[in-house]
Amino acid sequence: MNRIFILIILYLASSIAFCNPKRNLLTDSYTRKFVNSVLAKDYSWITYPSYSDRMGWSQLPEEVRKKTIQEGEKYIGYDWPIFTATMYLEFTRAGNRSIIDEAISNRLRALRSLVMAELMEGEGRFIDDIINGVFTYCEQTYWGSSAHFYLYGFGNSDPNGSINDPYTVLPDIDNPIIDLMASDVSADLAWIWYFFHEEFDKISPVISKRLKHELQNKILSPYYERNDLWWMTGWGEGDVIFERSNWIVNNWTPWITSNMLTTILLMEGNPDTKLYGIYKTMISMDIFMNTYPLDGACDEGPSYWRHAGGKLFDYLNIFRKATNGAVDIFNDELIKNIGRYIYRVYISNGGHYVNWSNAAQIIRHDGGHIFRFGEAIGDPVMKKFGAFLLRESNFGKETITGNIGQSLENLFHLEKWQDTRPSEPLIHEFYFPESELAFARDKEETNDGFYFAAWGNNNSGGHNHNDVGNCILFFNGTPVLVDVGRGGNGTAMHNLPLINGIAQSTGGKYKANDSKFSSSTRKVSFSTDITKAYPSQANVNKWTRSYTLIRGEKFSIVDRYQLSQNSGNTAFHFMTGLQTRLIKPGVLELHSEDYTLQMKYNPFLVAIDIEEKMFRNEISRITFNLINTELSGNMLFEIVKAR
Repeated sequence: MNRIFILIILYLASSIAFCNPKRNLLTDSYTRKFVNSVLAKDYSWITYPSYSDRMGWSQLPEEVRKKTIQEGEKYIGYDWPIFTATMYLEFTRAGNRSIIDEAISNRLRALRSLVMAELMEGEGRFIDDIINGVFTYCEQTYWGSSAHFYLYGFGNSDPNGSINDPYTVLPDIDNPIIDLMASDVSADLAWIWYFFHEEFDKISPVISKRLKHELQNKILSPYYERNDLWWMTGWGEGDVIFERSNWIVNNWTPWITSNMLTTILLMEGNPDTKLYGIYKTMISMDIFMNTYPLDGACDEGPSYWRHAGGKLFDYLNIFRKATNGAVDIFNDELIKNIGRYIYRVYISNGGHYVNWSNAAQIIRHDGGHIFRFGEAIGDPVMKKFGAFLLRESNFGKETITGNIGQSLENLFHLEKWQDTRPSEPLIHEFYFPESELAFARDKEETNDGFYFAAWGNNNSGGHNHNDVGNCILFFNGTPVLVDVGRGGNGTAMHNLPLINGIAQSTGGKYKANDSKFSSSTRKVSFSTDITKAYPSQANVNKWTRSYTLIRGEKFSIVDRYQLSQNSGNTAFHFMTGLQTRLIKPGVLELHSEDYTLQMKYNPFLVAIDIEEKMFRNEISRITFNLINTELSGNMLFEIVKAR
């Protein structure tokens, strides 16, 4: 049976990974026999103190220990929430997933806080509450989100189905599925078993036995037996089929698979089954890496990097530890670029990134995660960036929070970060050629002046916003023209035109063409043909958008277009959080507390309309309506610092 499953997945791995070359960095480099020969046969790979090693835990900074114990004390006597049937039903009845998701987060926060507090203190004060938490999870049918019931399959006649029409709208104990949240719980519970099973046994051997039983039934057995969950083998390869154009897997694959590897290493006692499970994780991770562009850009955006590239690092890191360094692909250029992406798209102030795709305006990444990734690939810039973020977050002086494995890695494997000079990676310019993402700033290693980013690519990526050709602009490290990120789906919510009233469409065929990037000491340019990003109803023959940064002087946007029909409702949109004021026709003022910019345009070609604070009550939309009735033309927008 195991051989059959492996053959099936190997076939899938080779047949569906069509977006990029079949690198198969793991399975082509390491055979099952080799992995078996180097895999630790016990827990010797674990590099943290055991619960009974009080000397090891006492070496941690006293302030960290004190605050983490205080956080755990908040949950002594915690009333563990019960998940009711109607809480699950709320998603399919009203589209509300937050009730279940908030309950999941609250439970995990409580359990993690209690666990870390007990590990720090070691006096048994938190054990009973940990046991209560463990039993609460054991008695819960499903550890994941109601929004992911589509993994059960669909109940209507449409093979593609609908996310709101799964076979079941309640957890099915006879059909266990594994989603993001369930895998997080699994890894945390596996660590809890590892650290505390001897303490549990002193109270009752039933506790550890029950925990192992539930991990086996809810997570391990389904993982070993199923191949129809899309994150294992890709969209369209199992019972659940969605239209996802030309992308196959996303952050789900490394996120869940890294948790599966953790659970298998900690909980699986059968050597043959353990090897089977581990090799299955390798195949899924190869599929993920095969679909990644060589330039390392995360098409889901910098927020999701922590769950895509970041979880890839977690997986490779724990695998390297479990094989005493024998399985190690951190020197591969793809892995290095996946890591470097996060500092290459960094802009300023500890939280501003090029927030293309589904990214927030401000993103707070774990500096320890980034530092350790940089150390693994031997990248000093990434290490310095991680050290900068660690310093900014007061690491070593604050409570340790988050999933147990990540917390342990940050606690015990950041010895060198304080010896690393922290610095922001204020890169002068960069271009991701496969992802068609460009950026540049006025001056290297400073936020003074302009910074812009723009992109081409296509409208099929994960969390796509139909924004081919979009741009963002910063000045002195603060946003001027913004990508509104989450909740701002659609072309009209981006710095893009509606052509004859028509927005861009979703799918891989709606794409940019002929994207070009060039740079010199004084000038940086990026241009892309966005004609094919719009459907035929837009009646556009040619539309090229160009961005040019004249360093130390100005930033300009040029649209060159040819229409087959001009219906009179073509409009250029720009999103900004700055105050706006029309100085005179042709000159719009963009004002912040620290500077004033002017946006110049031709008032004989367009009429301006400003919707103040129309998004989240903080972002305004500037619309330039085309009044020129010609079928072709050029439109220039220039942004300069006010004199």
